[in-house]
Amino acid sequence: ALTERGRGALTRTNNDFCVGPSRMFWEGGDLVIDVDEITVPIPSRLKGKIRLSPSATTGRAFLLSENGQHYWRPIAPFSRVHLDFQKPGLRWSGPGYFDWNTGETPLEDTFSGWDWARASSDKGTTIFYDGLRRRDGAFSLATAISKDGTVTDIAAPPPRAPLPTTSIWRIPRETRSDAGVLPRVIETCEDTPFYARSMIETRIGGKAMRAMHESLSLDRFDTRWVQTLLHFRMPRIAG
Repeated sequence: ALTERGRGALTRTNNDFCVGPSRMFWEGGDLVIDVDEITVPIPSRLKGKIRLSPSATTGRAFLLSENGQHYWRPIAPFSRVHLDFQKPGLRWSGPGYFDWNTGETPLEDTFSGWDWARASSDKGTTIFYDGLRRRDGAFSLATAISKDGTVTDIAAPPPRAPLPTTSIWRIPRETRSDAGVLPRVIETCEDTPFYARSMIETRIGGKAMRAMHESLSLDRFDTRWVQTLLHFRMPRIAG
């Protein structure tokens, strides 16, 4: 369910954020998301509740563009997620993560693309965020976040290493891994014309770690043929 809605469908307070019939709000330290949508391209009802319970939250936002127009914040790197849906009937719980990107301009105007990876252990989470800005070249963020929410920059991250392109849409993928160690893809969860999400195995500081990985090609996103396809997956409702 990726419906885009107009400004008239948005309401916001200090505690609530509502878009159309769906809503997210904080309740007793938990983030609650009430979902009530219609799926596409095959219409069906998507209705239920997601509850995210952070072990801690961070207060730091990272600047992604030199002009100050885009920021990223890993709000709750360690969380428990509980999902309870009536349509379709689905219920599960497990570890989760919650972050936030915000910007004043369309992403494709500022970035050519990026790779992002999050690897967790019993001690904390390591996040690598590497991308290419259109005006001033590459950017790189490497950070370690402990379970109490303490954020520490990694001064000397491991080098970048290639991953195989996705099998359907041939999205390029890279990540970071100890020198001389090639990471591998365990599973590709999403393979779209401009975005891929994967589970990978890499090695950081001599330790093999599984990581959630994403690759985003905004050059591909900005092509006319992809923009035409988007209307079938991301319908727009005015107002």
